[in-house]
Amino acid sequence: MKEAAITTAIAVLALHGSPAHAESLRCNGHSAAEGDSKLSVLYKCGQPLLKANYCAPVYYPQSLNPVPEPFASAVVPCQLVEEWLYDRGPGNLMATIRFRSGIIQSIRYASAPQ
Repeated sequence: MKEAAITTAIAVLALHGSPAHAESLRCNGHSAAEGDSKLSVLYKCGQPLLKANYCAPVYYPQSLNPVPEPFASAVVPCQLVEEWLYDRGPGNLMATIRFRSGIIQSIRYASAPQ
């Protein structure tokens, strides 16, 4: 009985402590993943279906409070974010790649752009 409890505890700890896996995008036999550059994604996946740019709000250091206007635009530069949309064909979800500073920050999958 004690062995079953120990085995169960070890299994729970092993599953709980496993690292999260980042998303990746398969394109033309290559894989684009977090940390890849825009140039690398263009080489691996080609031109996206759509591109969008926006300025993400800038936050005070070690805080969840955004820097208010007019300071945010006059003193603190915004964080440029670029999103690329790839249509992976029938039966596949669309992929949205988010870049910050020219590097993949995240890859999301959805049936339609969000």
